Amino acid sequence: MSAFRSLSSGLRGLQPEAFGVDPSGERLARIRRSPHFKDGVFQNPGGAARIRPSGSTLEFAKVFFDKEERPRRSPKGTIPVHPTTLADIARPPATGLRLTWMGHSSVLAEIDGHRVLFDPVWGERCSPFPFAGPKRLHPVPLPLAALGPVDVVVISHDHYDHLDMPTIKALADTDTLFAVPLGVGAHLEHWGVSADRLRELDWHESTKVGGLTLTATPARHFCGRGLRNTQHTLWASWAVAGDAHRIYHSGDTGYFDGFKEIGAEHGPFDATMIQIGAYSDFWPDIHMTPAEGMRAHLDLQGGPSAGPMLPIHWATFNLATHAWAEPGEGTVAAAHAEGARIALPRPGEPFEPAGEGVPVAPWWRQVAEAPTGGWPAAEPVSEAAIETAAEAAAERKGEGSGEPEAVPVA
Repeated sequence: MSAFRSLSSGLRGLQPEAFGVDPSGERLARIRRSPHFKDGVFQNPGGAARIRPSGSTLEFAKVFFDKEERPRRSPKGTIPVHPTTLADIARPPATGLRLTWMGHSSVLAEIDGHRVLFDPVWGERCSPFPFAGPKRLHPVPLPLAALGPVDVVVISHDHYDHLDMPTIKALADTDTLFAVPLGVGAHLEHWGVSADRLRELDWHESTKVGGLTLTATPARHFCGRGLRNTQHTLWASWAVAGDAHRIYHSGDTGYFDGFKEIGAEHGPFDATMIQIGAYSDFWPDIHMTPAEGMRAHLDLQGGPSAGPMLPIHWATFNLATHAWAEPGEGTVAAAHAEGARIALPRPGEPFEPAGEGVPVAPWWRQVAEAPTGGWPAAEPVSEAAIETAAEAAAERKGEGSGEPEAVPVA
């Protein structure tokens, strides 16, 4: 037995630090008391979700390594990153809310005098190893040190493309607080974040940071960083409310009916940040397509006339088999179909959701391979289209008609 313990200890010593650690002690006891933890794992809303490719590994490999499709999964030119400067983000937003998409799911939100940094990933690869794994398709818009003080860092879950050890270690030397789902705090403490700077929440729990209320809301996903997935850390979306504004960050999630409940309780939002990339028929339950992302946005907002949707979780890392530009194109098509507002900034381009000049041009077309027949028209959604869509949504809900609410169809 002692020899076995010695071998086990030795294997743990060989694990990369980026694997983090499993929750233990009172943290693990709190996890086991969670109403969302059952049979040794956290449970997804809507029932069990497929978290690995369905079908055979051979079928997936054929698609992933297809010689004709593989080149379409990366840009054919240099992604036009906006060279964010301190001047861009030093002056307060005129409307009280400004968002800067840093690529993938990383967003700096300046809201009612506070600065929130969602899922910061400044590393070159989303991997436990510096020499392998998905590599950036574009550089970060500005160095982390140039970002300035951040009041709170919000983490959606512990996957490498959302929780980046080098970035967390750099932020551990600052005064920022961290809001994380239940169990994820174990990783952060392992990497040098003191326990008194952690706000670790279960779904539907909230914490106050200055004048902000941050609430962990449900998502349909999974967790895991090491060789085995214990499902002992939670995944979450986040609603953030200030004195005058409300925003929502989806993290990673499949579509589920709970978006309506989140919107009813915490919305409508001045902007939503919605995952629309890295989807696949091989794992349909844990990532949304652009059409599903738009459906989630409309559920959260109660209709198309509320704040815009910022598509996230795309363009920075190659994580699925779809074409690199497909999530952006799909989002434009979904917005036109629903008459909904969207924002399409280049990585690093600040914008105010309620201000003038919200970026809506499909910038990726400059560096993506055009489809057969060329790019479709991509004019901005008109105010008239938004009003028409809002009226149609109101009719579907039975507002003013006395009819029961209808379930929207994607």
